[in-house]
Order: sequence, then structure tokens, then C-alpha cells
Amino acid sequence: MSSFFSIPNPAAARRLFLAQSGLVLSGAAVALLAGRDALAAKSKAGGADDVRILNTALGAELEAIAAYQVGAESGLLQKPVHALAVQFQGHHKEHADVLAKTVQKLGGKPVVAKSKYSFPVEGLKVQADVLRFAASLEQGAVSAYLGAVPLFANRDLSKAAASILGDEAMHWAVLRNALGENPVPSAFVS
Repeated sequence: MSSFFSIPNPAAARRLFLAQSGLVLSGAAVALLAGRDALAAKSKAGGADDVRILNTALGAELEAIAAYQVGAESGLLQKPVHALAVQFQGHHKEHADVLAKTVQKLGGKPVVAKSKYSFPVEGLKVQADVLRFAASLEQGAVSAYLGAVPLFANRDLSKAAASILGDEAMHWAVLRNALGENPVPSAFVS
């Protein structure tokens, strides 16, 4: 199963994420993501659709963790870049942890990481290849979260997804900068 992390086209990434999800995160799920249990209790119960959506996002975060592991173990990263990759992997681990806990709070069973992912490791020959691979993953994540944030009816609940979006956008900008590219080439992301 591919996720938005393995699709280089941001618009396609967003469509795939939403298609796999079936729906966007409900207010209750996002409130739980934001640690707002009281606010979540005031919202409608999440239900099976929310669990499915959260598990789709969790699966993508687990894939990102595995992808950063590939980069970290490639032997191609200089020490400061390696440290950055491990830091970004840590952020994805935090996202995954919150998503898994939210699935459990909604009565679901969190998905687990695959035993093996299909990454383009044969194309990773130098540090720049690893950075481009990671940048494409982060660009896809930005696009997927960007597509989800405006769909929330309760603007307070959008903050949780927007927080993850902001983190992914920072990752993408730093990786672009490390590649010698303009880190923020446009006033808008799509």
C-alpha cells in the first residue's frame, strides 16, 4: 500500500491521502490529537471512519519513520545532516505516537509498521539523493495536511492538524536549503 510519502506530486499525494481516508479527521479526533479530551467529549463520537482516517495518517507517519531510518543508515549523510535526519525522524515518531493513542482513545486498534517498505534505495548514491528523497516525502506530507486543514468545521480543531503541517513544512524548507535550493520558493504552498 503506498501512501502520500511515496508520491512525488503534492496534489496527487493529497488526493491519495484523502481517498485512502475516505473522510477528513473529525472534530473529535483532532481534539484528541491536540490533547483536548474535554473538547473532544463535546464533539460527536469519532466512530469507525475516524479510526480509519487516523490509521491512514499513522501508517504514513510510520512509513516516514522507516524512510528516515534508511537515510540515517545509508552511510551517505555527513554528521550534521545525519543528526538532522534523526531529529526529523523523532518528530515523525511523536506524530505517530499521538495518532496511535488517539486511535486507541476512539476504541480502535492502531496500525503497526510494515516489516518492509519499498523505497528507492538503489537511487541513493550521494547525500544529495537522500536529501531529495526526504524533501519529496516532506513535500507530500505538507500537501496532504494542507488539503485536510481547511475542511474542519471547528477552526479550533484545525489547529492540531495545522501544527503537524507546520512541522512538515519546516522539514521541507530545511531540506531544500540543505540541497542549495531556495527553502521557501513561493509565498504559498500547494
